[in-house]
Amino acid sequence: MNLPVILIIAGAFLAFTLLVVLLGGPSVGKAKTRRLASVKDRHAASTEAVVAAQMRKTIASSQGHSTLTNLMPRREELEKRIRRTGKGWTVTQYMFASMALFVAVTGGLLALRAPILMAGLVGLMISLGLPYLVVGMAIKKRVKKFNARFPDAIDLLVRGLKSGLPVTETFQVVSQELPGPVGEEFKGVVERIRIGNTMESALQESAEMLGTPEFQFFCITIQIQRETGGNLAETLANLSEVLRKRAQMKLKIKAMSSEAKASAYIVGALPFFVFGVVWSMNPSYLAGFFTEQRLIVTGLGGLVWMGIGAGIMAKMISFEI
Repeated sequence: MNLPVILIIAGAFLAFTLLVVLLGGPSVGKAKTRRLASVKDRHAASTEAVVAAQMRKTIASSQGHSTLTNLMPRREELEKRIRRTGKGWTVTQYMFASMALFVAVTGGLLALRAPILMAGLVGLMISLGLPYLVVGMAIKKRVKKFNARFPDAIDLLVRGLKSGLPVTETFQVVSQELPGPVGEEFKGVVERIRIGNTMESALQESAEMLGTPEFQFFCITIQIQRETGGNLAETLANLSEVLRKRAQMKLKIKAMSSEAKASAYIVGALPFFVFGVVWSMNPSYLAGFFTEQRLIVTGLGGLVWMGIGAGIMAKMISFEI
């Protein structure tokens, strides 16, 4: 069995595996266990059990971003990711965009007389990776906007509580006064409370949708105050100050790591820049990377090693607070 046949079989197996993982449903047993655990946590009798459940959800949400299954989401996880963008996109649009990218990229490479195997693999990788990256960038942009205005929302809640308004009314004021993701999330909380959900479940649903530690801290603060009592306005004022200091620390870390990030961008872009310059000056010199089997395998191996290096550099300059 020659090399092209092996590569075709490997590519087909990889494509089939990715589609199964992408569209396959979750395990029935695991889903039942998660539902039972969530019901148990919701109806926990003691304050310690409720707080422990909230902390478990916070830790699980923070650890989920580094798993391999997060890179290849199932259908339910994909729907949740798309809803987190706040754009009104659907899974059908996402899949059609992926298929259109595959056809466009593969057809463009075939028009440039690239090998069929290389065109198919590159089209598959771009059609699966680019939509996922676009959705991820939209989520990060929305979460960044939310975190930037969230301390202002807490300050508004504090002023409303000090003036004598109940908590649900202050949520309504925040949803009306603050535009953007903050107002949208608090509006969703108010609507869920109106249809009969408890405040804890309504807040937790928004927390799971946002996936940010800041809002989880807010949910835990509300939960502890409702169980133990105390001055909620003072507690939220302290939380607002903590969140502002956390944002300041993130900006300091971003400034300190900017030089390393610039170096990583330059090192990562340099091979592609040199390849493009040489290709524009003497295309025949690099034509073998698109026609000869050994050079194709070598080029793909180099891209894989470059990806591993880029991932290592990204981990080195990524700091969590």
